Amino acid sequence: MARLFFVDDHPLILEGLRALLHLEQDIEITGEARTGAACLHQLALCPADLVLLDTALPDVNSAELCATIRQLYPHTSILALSYSRSDGNIARMLDNGASGCLIKNADKEELMAAIHTILAGHTFLSPALEADIRALRNHLHITKREKEVLTLIADGHTNHEIAEKLFISADTVDSHRRNLMGKLNARNTAMLIKCAFTNRLLTDVAS
Repeated sequence: MARLFFVDDHPLILEGLRALLHLEQDIEITGEARTGAACLHQLALCPADLVLLDTALPDVNSAELCATIRQLYPHTSILALSYSRSDGNIARMLDNGASGCLIKNADKEELMAAIHTILAGHTFLSPALEADIRALRNHLHITKREKEVLTLIADGHTNHEIAEKLFISADTVDSHRRNLMGKLNARNTAMLIKCAFTNRLLTDVAS
């Protein structure tokens, strides 16, 4: 019997997953959560073989949550669930230990295929999504100027200081910063730097 746990902040998605799977003889739904914090709390009480994890949660970055789950529960697999094939967090979740990704408009047949494939120890991505993942990884490529700005941000410099060092305007620095945060799906500077290291964009920064 495979134990499944759902994490999504949309009640209709949770209800839909339950409706699709509750009659399956080889599946037990052990619980669900709408936030990352609730997920970690519930998983400690209700162990699962597979977590179906939304790529966008209200309280935490899903890629970071994915890494935490894999660290705390190494025998628990993760299937990412996304609304969009162009979701930038899909690649990061795969990098952080997810075993596959499913778009939320998939039918039950594809959902069951994903679940059984992952539980068998394999990864699951549709051919179309594989192409999208390659494109997303290419999207993480940053320009030489963005790399210079990113390095100086990581060194703790302000926009004004960066502007002086690179002989550009503070507005231009701010534009580069916004572009970097968009590419790395970062909400603040700390997350930007962390994501940059995760994606090996700052591996040559001196400590």
